[in-house]
Amino acid sequence: MDPHTKATQIAPFTAVPGPRHPAVPAQAPTGHITSTAERGSFCLAVCSCGWTGPARRSRDLARKDATRHGTEG
Repeated sequence: MDPHTKATQIAPFTAVPGPRHPAVPAQAPTGHITSTAERGSFCLAVCSCGWTGPARRSRDLARKDATRHGTEG
């Protein structure tokens, strides 16, 4: 097997432009942002903090879990 000798050269990483507004720091989201996710026939509540609720067959119960976590957390 021949070595790969026809590699395409790319620009160094320093040539890549940075963020448009470097003076504005990135801010982490405040509070809990909850939603639901589907896993097969189950639905579960998920949060931006990493919390996940129990898997439910009822989407309504998963939404209630998410709402409850958002108000209590």
